[in-house]
Amino acid sequence: EARTALLRAARPDAAALARVYRHGTAAERRAVLTVLDTLVPDDSALPLVEDALRTNDTHLVAAALGPYAARHLDAHAWRHAVLKCLFTGVPVAAVHDLAHRARGDAELARMLGDFAAERTAAGRTVPQDLRTVLAHAAAPTEAAPEGVPAGILRGEEN
Repeated sequence: EARTALLRAARPDAAALARVYRHGTAAERRAVLTVLDTLVPDDSALPLVEDALRTNDTHLVAAALGPYAARHLDAHAWRHAVLKCLFTGVPVAAVHDLAHRARGDAELARMLGDFAAERTAAGRTVPQDLRTVLAHAAAPTEAAPEGVPAGILRGEEN
């Protein structure tokens, strides 16, 4: 995209990126989030990612979960960002380094189990993406974590 290319060419510092994000359009905000990994080496732009994750704009949420977030979000914030994807319908394919960050994450598996149980109890379907994340978080030889409806890991409907 042209906005992303312009930002990469201009190489603004973190403060300038924050100004563009704060005052920019949704497309400009997405562009800023997209270039963070190449322009900001430290965690100083993390407030921009956190802001995007608080929005209901699914395009911003998806853009926020790129390589920068994978590198700098702490485990708690990252887990909640993954759940936000499931709540809002953002494909978890947008979550950079999902398989690595989720691998063996028992707390994430528990949270996913709680979410799946809530959806099932409410008579709602469990998103396929939940199964994708849970497959990474739970070891393949283990049973589904407590609270996860039977068959979720196998892709069976609830």
